[in-house]
Amino acid sequence: MAIFAYGRVSTKDQSSENQRLDIENAGIKVDFWFTDEGVSGKTQASQRPQFKALLNQIRNGETLVVAKLDRLGRDAQDVGATIKALAKRKIEVIVLQLGKLDLTSSAGKLMLNMLAAVAEMERDLLVERTQSGLSRAKCAGKILGRPTKTTDKQRAEIKNMRKDGVSVSALSRTFGISRASIMRVTGEL
Repeated sequence: MAIFAYGRVSTKDQSSENQRLDIENAGIKVDFWFTDEGVSGKTQASQRPQFKALLNQIRNGETLVVAKLDRLGRDAQDVGATIKALAKRKIEVIVLQLGKLDLTSSAGKLMLNMLAAVAEMERDLLVERTQSGLSRAKCAGKILGRPTKTTDKQRAEIKNMRKDGVSVSALSRTFGISRASIMRVTGEL
């Protein structure tokens, strides 16, 4: 039976080589390697091109190895669905991060549920901390978001020129900003 390995990195600038090395250094001889590069972790596993290809090639009873649990899905629900689909095909799933634990076994399923719950709680706490920090910054008078490309004087000038019939495109070229920015300043968007 063949051993498959899967890696994923979020941007084209990153490399999955570290994941490959982790798997090789664990003494696992991989027969087939699949990598999605430049694919966000927010993309469901079943929607990733190379993961789809892996699922089409791997046969029932074979083994899938990943370096980390988050390679298998975007959230607890996605990871769980991926593991269940693989378990139905009797595909052993090994996550090195968990010490070569087979997630399709009874103990593996228990561990997966606990880890998924902890990971979800961590994400929720991160969102809460981020929202709290943003609220604190707003209360302190900090202006959030991207800095404006125009000054108050330029915005007044844009409004006056637009009232005088100057086109949005001409204003965009004159001030070196997008048409959408001009329309936001003039209230047309």
